[in-house]
Amino acid sequence: MFQLPFPLREAHGAGAASPLGDLPEWNLDDLYTAEDAPELRDDLAWLEGECARFAGDYEGQLAGLSAEAFLRCVERNEQINQTAGRIMSFAGLRYYQLTTDAGRAKFMSDMQEKITNFTTPLVFFTLEVNRLEAGHLERLYAQSAALARFAPVFERIRAMKPFQLSDEMEKFLHDLGVVGDAWERLFDETIAGLEFEVDGTPLNIEGTLNLLTDADRAKRQAAAQELAEVFTQNIKTFARVHNTQAKEKEIIDRWRGMPSAQHSRHLSNHVEPEVVEALRAAVVAAYPKISHRYYELKRKWLGLERMQVWDRNAPLPMEDTRLVDWRAAQETVLSAYNAFDPRMGDLAAPFFDKGWIDAGVKPGKAPGAFAHPTVTNVHPYVMLNYLGKPRDVMTLAHELGHGVHQVLAAEQGEMLSSTPLTLAETASVFGEMLTFRKMLDQAATPAQRKVLLAGKVEDMINTVVRQIAFYDFECKLHEARRAGELTPDDINALWMSVQAESLGPAFDFMDGYETFWAYIPHFVHSPFYVYAYAFGDGLVNALYAVYAQGDAGFEDKYFDMLRAGGSKHHKELLAPFGLDASDPMFWNKGLEMLSGFIDELEALEV
Repeated sequence: MFQLPFPLREAHGAGAASPLGDLPEWNLDDLYTAEDAPELRDDLAWLEGECARFAGDYEGQLAGLSAEAFLRCVERNEQINQTAGRIMSFAGLRYYQLTTDAGRAKFMSDMQEKITNFTTPLVFFTLEVNRLEAGHLERLYAQSAALARFAPVFERIRAMKPFQLSDEMEKFLHDLGVVGDAWERLFDETIAGLEFEVDGTPLNIEGTLNLLTDADRAKRQAAAQELAEVFTQNIKTFARVHNTQAKEKEIIDRWRGMPSAQHSRHLSNHVEPEVVEALRAAVVAAYPKISHRYYELKRKWLGLERMQVWDRNAPLPMEDTRLVDWRAAQETVLSAYNAFDPRMGDLAAPFFDKGWIDAGVKPGKAPGAFAHPTVTNVHPYVMLNYLGKPRDVMTLAHELGHGVHQVLAAEQGEMLSSTPLTLAETASVFGEMLTFRKMLDQAATPAQRKVLLAGKVEDMINTVVRQIAFYDFECKLHEARRAGELTPDDINALWMSVQAESLGPAFDFMDGYETFWAYIPHFVHSPFYVYAYAFGDGLVNALYAVYAQGDAGFEDKYFDMLRAGGSKHHKELLAPFGLDASDPMFWNKGLEMLSGFIDELEALEV
């Protein structure tokens, strides 16, 4: 079933006033040309038949297959995944272009139901893999190097063995997935359909969130209050979605015997719970020297006695408010990528001229940004809501990083290309860092340097501090839901319990801010995804430090890491750089880089 592999980022954005040039739109023809395309009809027919044939050929037979036969089984399974992924990528991307269109929503729902029905007979595959005796797969690997290449896939499958249910229950849960998808769609359609009005101008959610970065404080305040009012009017719907999703997860986790609500995410991320906890603890301990210290600086720059939540992403008084048109944004990012390695620029260039980016803000379009890899025999697609602020340029650099990663990882094939979420943010955050460093080197004055540093610090706070606060909120939400239904006020209180702690004493919180959990799509689409952003940021900071020290052959090792896709554990990927994420001190290195930026900002005040 189609899921956004890179859930929509927290929208910072910008207000739109001047033309930004010709913004590209997706051309989805490389997937299918239309809902009724004969190629799509043929793929659906093949998929239905092949799923039935696959089950008929292999159900109950895996333990007796030779290495050669097992390899053929895996290759057929991979082809099924590729065809299903192509269909759902097409349906999903069309839907996200216009989530308010009933026809597109129906088409995606119909495709989800068909593919769920077609693939239900395949549930046996992972169940039987987990029933194989210890050492069975290793013996097959010894006979076939081609099969041994898939060992990481089976390692992740077998990690679920302790939590596996009966065959009938697993098939039931597989079929039930379309219900959860429907709740996600309700959330998306509700968000996309919200109507706001600021100073007499009608806006969608993206445009209203963008006003929180406006230079006019009164406009920021009006936007924040309008967001709070509209969220409050719809809070029962959002509370119902979160209650239902969290309860569904609690039931499944309880039946599986998961030790915590987060554990299934850690398994899918192929990361140890203690590594995530070390990351979380390091970030929370650093709140005072990072977010608290930075926002106190910003309070002084803005000339305020107290910061309000609508000042968090305000531009600095000395900031240039001119918008960056699309061509300039493209040149900035490609220049940074090429300066690192021309291979990286070559991989990013086709996104701009082949219809692989959808950049404009349009009514009904999903908010935020993402990169979707589709399938390994096509190419990724990037979605933006580009409005011309420097942060939008950084978002372009981020999503293109995902795209480059996805293109390189596609060499691994369908089953090995997908990276765990914790590693999926590596190339995206690295792309941002390259673009930031390029812009910082070109700063002509101390004021320009100050603005760039402050912008990077804010982005890193949003990526690290905010996302760990989001993670803590989710942990509290899912724990509380286990005890019973949560009212909107209950969820509001959980949200506020992490805000002051993470943002610091410089802030006051307006009435209505307690509802701002409602629009964050990560919580609905991919529970506990958010810590992957902090993981990726910390990992990239450590990587960039190695690069900055002139590590010999860094570029080649970096490309090898991206090409590995999901074929290696984070320990294996980081070892060539002399790094280890399981080292408790690893995370402090990245946080020290962020703290160092704030040190420099403080020094500029002298």
